[in-house]
Amino acid sequence: MPDEPRVRETTLRDRVQVLLSDGRAFDAPRGTPLHAVFRMAYADDNAPVAAIVDGELRELAWPVVRDIEATPVRLSDSDGMRIYSRSLSFLLVVVASQLFPEAAVRIDYSVPQGGYFCLVENREPFTSDELYRIKTRMMQLVREDRPIVRHRLSYEEVRALFAARGEEAKARQLLEREGDHLHLYSLDGVSDYFYGYMVPSTGILRTFSLEPFPKGFILRFPRREDPTKLLPSRKFTALREVFDEYGNWLSVLGMRDVGSLNEAIRDGRIEQVILVSEALHEKRIAEIAATLARKLRDGTRLVFIAGPSASGKTTFSKRLAIQLLANGVHPFPLEMDDYFFPRDVLQDRFGAETDFDALSALDVDRLREDLAKLLAGVPVELPRYDFRTGKRACGATIRLDETQMLLVEGIHGLNPELSVDPSVAGQFRIFVSALTQLNLDMHNRVSTTDTRLIRRIVRDALYRGYAAAGTLSLWDNVRRGEKENIFPHQEGADIMFNSALGYELSVLKPLVEPLLLQVREPEWRIEAERLLALLRWFDPYHTENIPKNSILREFIGGSNLHEFASTFKPTAGCAAEGAP
Repeated sequence: MPDEPRVRETTLRDRVQVLLSDGRAFDAPRGTPLHAVFRMAYADDNAPVAAIVDGELRELAWPVVRDIEATPVRLSDSDGMRIYSRSLSFLLVVVASQLFPEAAVRIDYSVPQGGYFCLVENREPFTSDELYRIKTRMMQLVREDRPIVRHRLSYEEVRALFAARGEEAKARQLLEREGDHLHLYSLDGVSDYFYGYMVPSTGILRTFSLEPFPKGFILRFPRREDPTKLLPSRKFTALREVFDEYGNWLSVLGMRDVGSLNEAIRDGRIEQVILVSEALHEKRIAEIAATLARKLRDGTRLVFIAGPSASGKTTFSKRLAIQLLANGVHPFPLEMDDYFFPRDVLQDRFGAETDFDALSALDVDRLREDLAKLLAGVPVELPRYDFRTGKRACGATIRLDETQMLLVEGIHGLNPELSVDPSVAGQFRIFVSALTQLNLDMHNRVSTTDTRLIRRIVRDALYRGYAAAGTLSLWDNVRRGEKENIFPHQEGADIMFNSALGYELSVLKPLVEPLLLQVREPEWRIEAERLLALLRWFDPYHTENIPKNSILREFIGGSNLHEFASTFKPTAGCAAEGAP
């Protein structure tokens, strides 16, 4: 029998080792916070702001009490930029409360170039001089590298703190959580609750700006694609109008935050909230259809509909078609996806990883040619793309008359490269997205991207048989495609439609939670846990009272629009299937 290893009892070491993902090891006294180790290990501009330890996301203030393996989380990572923007928001709230104690800063929604639009309540918006004072003080705290400290408080202490500041709604919402304590963060004598980790000190928050903006101001910070600098400011007039409209909708519904949604569910007002929300959607779609009917009389017959993943484009398009029919306009829907090149062509172009989000994946020349012919009244044999085989077959032969409108749906619908000769027909572009504005509270946002991701996880499981991990694994590529091909063109839209519904996360919660709980893969488990933590703030609601034509039905099932099609009939069927 081979000699067994010698094992003996020993005393606990007073030092621990941190093994980094690049193979380096560091020795430190037991209880040393991670940021002290990382400060020694990393000195570049993209220094870590958190770490992954044993498959769990840890903030850098976390004390190391045993030997660990740690992978740095940087600003170029999604979690890293979330921590940065959350910490920067806290710094803003702290300084604004110190310099202008009568003011309440509300962090409202994200802006395209990286940042948040913020409102000022209880007084007039900050002037340029006042914003300069706030920014100067923020920069001073950054230079002084003030600590951001996490404290454990009892519920009684939390209630007293927020009640003294007149934030009863936030106190009620926080105290509904299970347990007997909460963790608050403190900076320069000011404490607040934020729904996630913070950086350990203000010295990391070097890149930001404050810019005046109508009715409020913008807190600017970098995008994770280049975390060392701010992007140039971009106009977002149309997007701003949509957010203003949605804010007005929420006011009509009496909902300002998640707490008010939960109260509506508990006191039985939620059915009214649903009916009014859906009526506001229908009213907006009817207005768009009426606009298009007027445009048709002026020669506009080509309508592009674009939007990011899980924005509800399909249901919007069908509801728009119904409203057009009610206006006496006969639309014909055209799917841009049918114009993908065959798989062998795409593999030659992109290699093994086909980028279906790239404009070059589409046969743009044929699409533009077919659009021009259709609008000129010439019969066109449309293609039909089979994603299973990767081949493009022939579809129906179509001929439109001059009274008909062509609705073209696809992610590239806002791209000016898809325009046809304006002498053939006028063109109109619609941008559809779920622009969530119902936030957790004044200082904690619900990301519009998270809403779409949750929608997609539910839909992928229902209609495509995907596990949540599969959807999560694709999401970064989906987001990259949106940033490259959709969002740069969104201000070119003639009309924007916000498909968000104020109540939807309460409906999606009981459907998506079991899917997220099944995620076991370490690389996606952290993201699943983050979404689960977000959803814990929402009371669940059943699906029975959701209208059958709701955009939400596109994701939860039960839509009565699946079989809806234009009343237009093709002039002939497919002659043959095969190569394009």
